Amino acid sequence: MNKSYHAGDRPSFLSSRMQYLRDNYVHPPFDYEQELLEAIRFGDENKALDMLNRINKLEGAVLATYPLRSRKNALIASCTLFTRAIIKGGVDAETAFQLSDTLILEIERMSDVERLNLFEYEMLMQFIATIRREKEVLPYSHIVNLSVHYIREHIFQDLALKGIADHIGVHPSYLSDRFKRETGMSITSFIHAKKVEESKHLLIYTNQSISEIAFLFKFCSQSYYTQIFKKFTGMTPREFRRDNSGK
Repeated sequence: MNKSYHAGDRPSFLSSRMQYLRDNYVHPPFDYEQELLEAIRFGDENKALDMLNRINKLEGAVLATYPLRSRKNALIASCTLFTRAIIKGGVDAETAFQLSDTLILEIERMSDVERLNLFEYEMLMQFIATIRREKEVLPYSHIVNLSVHYIREHIFQDLALKGIADHIGVHPSYLSDRFKRETGMSITSFIHAKKVEESKHLLIYTNQSISEIAFLFKFCSQSYYTQIFKKFTGMTPREFRRDNSGK
């Protein structure tokens, strides 16, 4: 990880740190922070929300000259900690960092401190949802369970039957037959369903354009993403965003 200051900046950094302490700003107590991260790691939504509420009742650190920049920096720092927590909880690192990158981009786009304060809770819920999906017990055979976990962990990639079969070490036709028999869906339909489900979070909680979301989930075009989304939800991504805005 790159440091935020260089050796030559150390005197000014220390001066700023001393001024910061004199102004009586405090970082969250270490115990509070650790309890929050443990709650995230184990997918304990109620505990995580309780600890975040406790932390937010304290006076926060000033991390930049301007309030907006300071709040963004604080949320980015939290996002980094939350990301490490879900990786420790068993989430694939690529999945965790992809979520982190998406959330940080959204933080940077915001221009209102109050919206950022709300987004902190939305961000927490996305991390909790991710770790819960990882820990979900699936009622399938070992081969199909491996396939489902692989799809979830690589949901932002261009997934296909052959690549999944190669990863698991079985013949594509065998996996295809077994997967459909146990889940009631073809593996392609299952991939599409999961991509649609994950994309809903971005439609609700971010301002990313529909074309950006389609690209992120590796749909070949916005129109194809819209077609698949409507197949599983009965509405277009634009209609879904409109009906769920403010949630």
